[in-house]
This record gives sequence, C-alpha cells and structure tokens, in this order.
Amino acid sequence: MASFSVEEFIGNGVLKELLPNLLEQGWDDVPTLKVMNSEDMDSMNMTQKQKDTLVIRTYLHDRGLMQYADKLEACGRSLSELLNLSTTVLSAQFDMKRGHIARFIDRTRFGDPNRRQAFSARRTSMSYREDSISKDLSSKGSNSMMRSYEQSLPEPKIKEGYVFKGIVASEPADPRACGCVQPPPVIDQVAPYSAIEKISVQKLTPEYKIGMEPLVKTKTPPMKASELWRHKPAVFLCLRRPGCIMCRAEAHKLYSQKPIFDALGVQLFAVLHEHIEAEVKYFWPRYWGGVVLLDRGRDFFKALGGGNLLKEKFLTGFLLNPRAISNYKRAKSMGIQQNFKGEGEIKGGLFIVGSGNSGIAYQFIERNFGDWAPLAEVIEICTQMQFGSIDPSGLTDDIAPPLKSCSAKLPFHA
Repeated sequence: MASFSVEEFIGNGVLKELLPNLLEQGWDDVPTLKVMNSEDMDSMNMTQKQKDTLVIRTYLHDRGLMQYADKLEACGRSLSELLNLSTTVLSAQFDMKRGHIARFIDRTRFGDPNRRQAFSARRTSMSYREDSISKDLSSKGSNSMMRSYEQSLPEPKIKEGYVFKGIVASEPADPRACGCVQPPPVIDQVAPYSAIEKISVQKLTPEYKIGMEPLVKTKTPPMKASELWRHKPAVFLCLRRPGCIMCRAEAHKLYSQKPIFDALGVQLFAVLHEHIEAEVKYFWPRYWGGVVLLDRGRDFFKALGGGNLLKEKFLTGFLLNPRAISNYKRAKSMGIQQNFKGEGEIKGGLFIVGSGNSGIAYQFIERNFGDWAPLAEVIEICTQMQFGSIDPSGLTDDIAPPLKSCSAKLPFHA
C-alpha cells in the first residue's frame, strides 16, 4: 500500500531536488502534492520530466503500486504512453505482476485521475468556496484556490435545503449462520456532547510533514479532547487496531481526501484505544499522515456504544458474518498488509464534531467489522455543517432527513 511519507512518494529521482522549494511553498504532505495541477507545476518551474514524474507517481499512489515508481520514472515515458503499453511489455520491462498490471491499466475503478485537476492545492490558499472568499484570496495575492468544488464531490450528494438535526449512521447487519446468530444491537441516537466533552487524549504523532522524524521524540502530556475542536470542526476516526487490514484501508482512504477537508477547514484525527509503539510507528505515516491520538480511557469508543464498549468475538463477528468477510476482501484488494497484534474486538467508528461546544453533527458506528463511514456522506456532512445547513448547537429532537445511502440516521439529543 502506498505510504503517506513525502520522501517515499517523491523518491530519489528528478523530484528530490524540489524538496526545499516544495516545503517553502506549502506542498508538504502527499495528499496535497497529489492535487497539483499544471498551473501549480508551472509556478514551481518544473521541467516536463518532473511534471511527468509527479503525474506517474500520483497515479501509482492511488493504486498502491509505488513499488514500480522508480522503474517507470527512469524509462522516460509519460503516463499516457505507459498506459498504452501491452501487458507483455509491462511485465517484461518493469517486472510488473499480472494482477498489478490489471490494477495499473484500470482507469475507472480507482477514480478519474483528472478529477484532482478540480483543485489547486496550496494549503495556505485553500478556500471554502470560490464565490465566498474570492475577495479574501485576492487580498492575499493567492493564485491557487479550490476549483469547482461542488462538481468534484463524490456522489451521493445531499439535496439542498435540508437542515440537519444530528445523524447517527451504521451499515445494515444481517442474521448470521442461517439466522442462528443475531447481530448485536447498536444505539440509535447520536452521543450527547457531554459524553465526549471531557475526554482526555494524548498525541502520539503530529501531522506528517516533509523532513519529520518518524515519531515524536518527547511524549506529550494528556489534554482535553475539546481543545482540539475549540476553533475548528474535526473528524475523529476511531480504529479498532492500527494493524487491522480493514482499519488501515479505511484510514488510508479517508486521509487521501485531506485536501478536501483542508478546504472545508475540518481537521482529521485518528484515535486508538491502546498504545503499542511499534504498531503506531508502522501505521504512521504509511497509512495515516495526520495526528494520531491515544484514548487510554476508551471514552470515544464508549460514546459510540452509548456508554459501553461495542465488542464482538472473532467467530461471530467475522467468520460467521458475510458483510465482515466482504469488508476484508475489499481491504485485501488494496494490497494492504496486516497483523493481529493488540485488542481487536472493540469496534470503532467516526465522529464529526462542530467547533466550540456546538456538539456532534455526525456519528458512524462500525456495526460489522470493517464497516467504513461513506466518504461521500462524511464530506457532504462537513460541507453542510461549514456552510450553515447543519448547526449542531441548535439541534432538536426532529428526525433528520434521509441521505441517499444505506445508512440509518436518527436525531441528535443534547
């Protein structure tokens, strides 16, 4: 699986000499580098070879094929030329495995590579929406901004005019073993703000940037989680285990969308309930380049379960659960490695928390092992929250309008 280490992403070829300038101009993490467009490349005075290399590495990173980056860069061809090569040439010249060739030439399964051209991703000039802050951008002299945001959002989109009242969501859970084993129940209400307001967390890693030490050398003291969303809303991804293949896949997918969350002014945090240093070291920044938090009291995880931890045994929760097995196969297809170190029965989920004491706007529960909060849903909730359609501070007991997804939504309760 492709790492979020900038040094690994750019390699030791023609892009390495650009490192100091990239850092100076704010292109200091992999998701941001991947949304560079031709105008941004010209502003960095990139050569055609450097432009071709960045496009190739971005394409390979999306497909988890970075092991071929150095060879493909060295051949001197552009991405379009490489995609037109026969499977025989790809195998013979670049030692590409047959399954990897299928992944390489598939231009649709992993998304449209041209889609990222909707963004100009200099982090210091990321905007909420072009029409809302154009004057501010002009005053800063910025030549880079988020373009066509509405058109670039993945489907499904939420109909305009909805006013959200707090949403709790989870995937369906079917009876298992021919109905002999029933899935465990999940809560049907968003956790009250008081359940997370006083949670104590510890930062295990910072947000990854170019040239960082692999891990924080000095242990940071515990802090109140509420300090993290005091000024900006935040997404908290609560993971069962950093070594779990499905947790790694979900973290990688979510963090890959970092430029969108940056543009919306939303922070990203991964939350662990136990600290195994070697596991954190391998997880960050390979699968997650953002801040990693330790919730030693497991309070975020208890909030997901209405005050109790959501737990399920491996036999009933995975081996006898077709949905969990399907989730595993989905993660496996991404080429992700795994291990079985640590506690793996405590289920996770995701929170979107508004700034200040405004409350929880969205909560997703990992009902089946490996369930992911739908990215389109998470992004749209953040969008609506930031532009006034969701006001967690004024939530009532009204039923939230439905999204176009399989998730179930219920009202927020203060």
